[in-house]
Amino acid sequence: MYFTAHPEIRLSANQEKQYNNPYSVLLIIDISMLNIALFGPPGAGKGTQSEFLINKYKLFYISTGDLLRKEIANKTKLGQEAVSLMSAGQLVSDEIIVQIIENTITQNPQANGFLFDGFPRTYVQAYILQGLMIKLHTSLNLLISIHVPEELSVQRLLKRGESSGRLDDNDTVIRKRLVEYHEKTLPVLDFYRNQGIFHEVDGTKEVANVTSQISQLIDDELSKRLYNILLFGYPGSGRGQHGRALAQRFGLEYITTGKILETEIMRGSKIGKRVQAAYEQGQLVPDEVVVQIIEEKLENSKDVKGFIFKGFPRTLVQSYILDGLLQKHDTNISQILELEVPPLDLIIRLDERGKSGPYDNSTANIVKRLKEHELKTSPVIEKYRQNFDIVKINGLGPFEEVFERVAAEVEMGIKNKR
Repeated sequence: MYFTAHPEIRLSANQEKQYNNPYSVLLIIDISMLNIALFGPPGAGKGTQSEFLINKYKLFYISTGDLLRKEIANKTKLGQEAVSLMSAGQLVSDEIIVQIIENTITQNPQANGFLFDGFPRTYVQAYILQGLMIKLHTSLNLLISIHVPEELSVQRLLKRGESSGRLDDNDTVIRKRLVEYHEKTLPVLDFYRNQGIFHEVDGTKEVANVTSQISQLIDDELSKRLYNILLFGYPGSGRGQHGRALAQRFGLEYITTGKILETEIMRGSKIGKRVQAAYEQGQLVPDEVVVQIIEEKLENSKDVKGFIFKGFPRTLVQSYILDGLLQKHDTNISQILELEVPPLDLIIRLDERGKSGPYDNSTANIVKRLKEHELKTSPVIEKYRQNFDIVKINGLGPFEEVFERVAAEVEMGIKNKR
């Protein structure tokens, strides 16, 4: 028996001879992107703290000055436009800056998030960044301001000037820079204070103490987020067992469309009759039925750490529906795991299950369901491949052994996002 291969699957010659193609289960764990703006007057120690944040939280560093110099060095169109303005004694426009930032973000889709240094500098740029975040379907999570009194900033910068020889590290220039910083920054800080994402740390403390303050703010933000694990793949791949076990281990709420639909069948409801007819014909349940059930479950579930979905999305259309549902709840998808199971093993499992279940009651129906699932799910996998690294996991072996492999990837994914 042969099936069409998933485009992302790569098999050894021996595997191809034995099975032709494996089938897979995909687990998607969602922890939203982390975007932070770091503020502080000259001498506040932003450089040191930025390096820490980049390394610990795997953030992509965005400094408008660095990006602009790179564009100029590479002689890009935006870089050449910037040079023209600077040569005429003009400031680089916000229009150029925002395009450079947008290009940088879209060219780094695998980043856990972005650390903004030097942007937004003005009230207008705060609105620009907000609009850009909306366009990119994300948001700024925290604005962290390192507070340092003016006199301490002056002392630090003068001391730095003694060792660095920087001509701009003198009392007159330093105080002018500080005045300019506070005049431009105050409206920006008020902008984000009104949004509830402004946080201030005491920059007069030792470096390690400042780092600890910042870490606590970020960890508190991450602890509020939902951990959403989505399982989808071929019938018989063990999604139900792994879904329940993962929910129990990580304290999440398990949502299985199959179980809910089976309950409707047993009740003999209108929905149940539609589902039964679809099963008997080896077809998938209509989208409008599944979506109604999932949306009701999300709306009625309160104070949960996250969800584990099983059996959804099965089609490209459903994947867009899921994206919308998750966005509605201020969350999204962040990691994909692929549990590989060969087709012959799937057929054996489904044949055994069909002896006691309401479907999979013939070899023809089993093959039809597998084939239809493959044809509809391959575009879903391809869609997610564009933005995610898919980690492949061997799905053969005792349940406990396979589950520990899956759970280890979940733990690693959560750790990496934090």
